[in-house]
Amino acid sequence: MSLTIRSAVIEDAPTILHFIRELAIYEKAENEVHATVATIESSMFNANSGVHGLICELNGDAIGFAVYFYNYSTWLAKPGLYLEDLYVSPQYRGKGAGIALLKHLAQTAVNKECGRFEWSCLDWNTPSREFYESLGAEPQPEWVGYRMAGDTLSNFAQS
Repeated sequence: MSLTIRSAVIEDAPTILHFIRELAIYEKAENEVHATVATIESSMFNANSGVHGLICELNGDAIGFAVYFYNYSTWLAKPGLYLEDLYVSPQYRGKGAGIALLKHLAQTAVNKECGRFEWSCLDWNTPSREFYESLGAEPQPEWVGYRMAGDTLSNFAQS
């Protein structure tokens, strides 16, 4: 068994979309996916993109992915690495792909002198939460996430 992690390239856009759709089905939000191959290509792989992707392969076949970007901590005065999504297809779970992706990202964060490596997880996703905590990640229950999107975002921006 040969598990490898590599940087995503523009030719991976269809594969990334496949994993996004699988993740959305798992999270019971399939109808919320508006991404297309074209929008992934233009948003992740343009010259000004701050978004990065990883593809996890088992014996040369893509079995999972991660998408991340850098943010900034004013208190630490250092960049941080934020994991937007990590997903491994169900039939390949338990083979070390999730750990391999997270270790690769942790190594990237250390190499870039990031002060933090962070991500969010849905509160009902007990298997993922238990997995993350088994690796030493700590939940941050004192923080409440907020979001503006769609009409709310547009209306607020124009007010």
